[in-house]
Amino acid sequence: MSTVKEQLIENLIEEDEVSQSKITIVGTGAVGMACAICILLKDLADELALVDVAVDKLKGEAMDLQHGSLFFNTSKIVSGKDYSVSANSKLVIVTAGARQQEGESRLALTQRNVNIMKSIIPTIVQHSPDCKMLIVSNPVDILTYVVWKLSGLPATRVIGSGCNLDSARFRYLIGEKLGVHPTSCHGWIIGEHGDSSVPLWSGVNVAGVALKTLDPKLGTDSDKDQWKNIHKQVIGRAYME
Repeated sequence: MSTVKEQLIENLIEEDEVSQSKITIVGTGAVGMACAICILLKDLADELALVDVAVDKLKGEAMDLQHGSLFFNTSKIVSGKDYSVSANSKLVIVTAGARQQEGESRLALTQRNVNIMKSIIPTIVQHSPDCKMLIVSNPVDILTYVVWKLSGLPATRVIGSGCNLDSARFRYLIGEKLGVHPTSCHGWIIGEHGDSSVPLWSGVNVAGVALKTLDPKLGTDSDKDQWKNIHKQVIGRAYME
């Protein structure tokens, strides 16, 4: 006797199991899950895979997303400790790594996280040789270079998150100081993500008005409004990652 499923559904053509826009996230901490939610809300993938060594946490996070899939268009959400679940990914986002402690420089994280990359990157490439990689783990600038070397992928396919997060924080804090929505505030942080990053005060503008034209001392020690403290806040927030 046929099952309910067999009576209900008849496949007229062979199912295609290969995803066209699969994204894998390695690491299900706060950053990894924030990435997952954004991907689902923006319908960026037809399949989302989560990988983590913390099996219980991984299972819980995956179940939350799966049970909420009614509200997403992503048809398939999978998870596992084994990297086989990441097979045929178009994009792999690496957020795994030791967490930076307060007062610890990002360089102090380097050896621990390099060892982690050595253990996971070759396996990722084995299962998804045509993927692009987005590196978020810290110190991101160094690890992006390390991952490029470990992966053997072209440099154009290994990308670090760089100072994008710093710049987003910068814009938010400028808006907070002025009482303006951050989408109207423009400014960039360049250089290395973290303590040695550089704010481009000459490029800071609100709705096209360059703040340097209003105060040439903006961001300097003689700036009476102490705008440079905004950059200090940007750096300080990094230790909360």
